Amino acid sequence: MDSPQSDSPQSDSRSTGVIATLALAGTVAAIMQTLVTPLLPDLPNILDTTASNSNWVITVTLLVAAVCVPVTGRLGDLIGKKRVLLACAVPLAIGSVVCALSSTVIPMIVGRGLQGLGMGMVPLGIALLRDAVPQHKLASSIALVSASMGIGGGLGLPIAAAIAEYASWRVLFWGSAVLAVIIGGMIWALVPDVKPAARGQRFDAPGAVLLGIGLVCLLLAVSKGADWGWTSGTIIGLFVGAVAALLVWGLWELRTRDPLIDLRTTARPRVATTNIASIFVGVGMYASMLVFPQLLQLPEATGYGLGQSMLAAGLWMLPGGLMMMVVSPLGGKLTDARGPKFTLICGVIVLVAGYALAQVLFGSAWGVMVALMVINSGVGLAYGAMPALIMGSVPISETAAANGFNTLMRSLGTSIGAAVIGAVLAQMTISLGGHEMASEAGFRVSLVIGAGVSLVALLVATLIPRSRTQGPSKVEASTPEPVGAGA
Repeated sequence: MDSPQSDSPQSDSRSTGVIATLALAGTVAAIMQTLVTPLLPDLPNILDTTASNSNWVITVTLLVAAVCVPVTGRLGDLIGKKRVLLACAVPLAIGSVVCALSSTVIPMIVGRGLQGLGMGMVPLGIALLRDAVPQHKLASSIALVSASMGIGGGLGLPIAAAIAEYASWRVLFWGSAVLAVIIGGMIWALVPDVKPAARGQRFDAPGAVLLGIGLVCLLLAVSKGADWGWTSGTIIGLFVGAVAALLVWGLWELRTRDPLIDLRTTARPRVATTNIASIFVGVGMYASMLVFPQLLQLPEATGYGLGQSMLAAGLWMLPGGLMMMVVSPLGGKLTDARGPKFTLICGVIVLVAGYALAQVLFGSAWGVMVALMVINSGVGLAYGAMPALIMGSVPISETAAANGFNTLMRSLGTSIGAAVIGAVLAQMTISLGGHEMASEAGFRVSLVIGAGVSLVALLVATLIPRSRTQGPSKVEASTPEPVGAGA
């Protein structure tokens, strides 16, 4: 039997189905995150609750995903990536059904939390590519699946806005349930079952609990600081708790035999620098995601708002999401030719250029569209290169866990970006018709912050050490051992 890495036409045919499945899985997972965005203004009425309580519909998905992504990554290394991918599809489907049937806030929060359990699909899918795709297609497939989170975010907003405007909001969640079931079926039928590289090792339950506590405290403090007060006892206590839990977790990981995340591997200069760059790229990406939708929808009476409906705003932003899909294969070819570090640097340069263009084209819907297309092209290149850098630097037995940790660093960056940009826009406001709204200066400052953080990401990217591997392509495919029937 040919291994999935052989370069035969049959292997290429099989791998195409695998790549399509994993890219679609990542896209669907990202759509789940943006699904409720068009509903946010109406959620208090829909769920008969306060605006503060309805915000938990967003926050809970972030928290659950942050805790589960590194855990599912390690489980993929231990018991098989296909099994864990299938397991991730189950809460995505169940959570969507729970949300569709909800009429109050508690079931909706429970359903959104279940959807958060499925966010581990992306790092698992990226790691599985190393086992199931021929070498000559590996870099481009990694770039596509890695960028699927951005693609899903870009496509999800206009689709969700259209459904919310012209049909019942419940259709959003019934549709996502159907998508989750389809993804599960595709994973079952098309993704190979490969012997786990870390089979026989123990799962680090204490490490998972400690990391979960630390991440929940940290992300809750970052995401709720503006609402609860950055100097409040609750926020300070959460930050202190996060530091304490993460320090204890770090000590435990260094001492246990089979850690959840091997910190010695993570501390390797090439891996550590890539993860740091991931945080800054995440912040840089999210600045545009917060600025442009608001700018498009603010009334024209402000003098800078563009007066678009939610659906129209989503359509103006749609080409930006599609650009990630366009540049992903180009990024893979660039990685094959020059290496993932070069691709990452190019991506961040394009990201900076996009923010500079946004300042010049500020004030028109087409200008927003063009600037976002450039920004998202940079994000697509950068996000596609990061997993290639990680996987070229860690043992095969830690591929999924290392990718999960890198995804977590991206998520931490987006959370920090949301907090920082949200605070800027909340402080720099104007009053119009008795309502407070973000000022033009607030939007411009936010775009400057996005550019500045992207420049920091560029500096960090240039510091990534060169790989010891010879040749431009730094990602190597493994030769998996198929297990079980129906793989």
